[in-house]
Amino acid sequence: MQKRPPELYTENVTFKVSLRQKRWLRILWFAAVVAVVVGSLLPGSSLPIQALGELHISDKILHFAAYAVLAFLPALHERRPALGAALLGALALGVLLEFAQRLSPGRNFELADMLADACGLLCGLILALPLRS
Repeated sequence: MQKRPPELYTENVTFKVSLRQKRWLRILWFAAVVAVVVGSLLPGSSLPIQALGELHISDKILHFAAYAVLAFLPALHERRPALGAALLGALALGVLLEFAQRLSPGRNFELADMLADACGLLCGLILALPLRS
């Protein structure tokens, strides 16, 4: 009698995404993109930005977390070409929004924010890959 090789851990946690779930994940991803755009372009004196300042969380961590979500959601269900486009689009969005912040009162352009965005994208992708079916 032959022994079966042990299954990999990732084989047990993957899940299939139905068309309905895929639609909801895309809606959630679009809402996250809108939230990132709006949050990035609000003036520094706006109530949401002031409230975030009261939390005493580094803005690099906020950038990292936001872009990790932007990578994680499509990485769960999109095919490789669409996922690649979503990741490149999110990276370009981070760069463009950082330049656009120069036009928003009380906001600053920082290369470190772009680096935090890119690291968040990479982390979100890495976290989602084992969950793909």
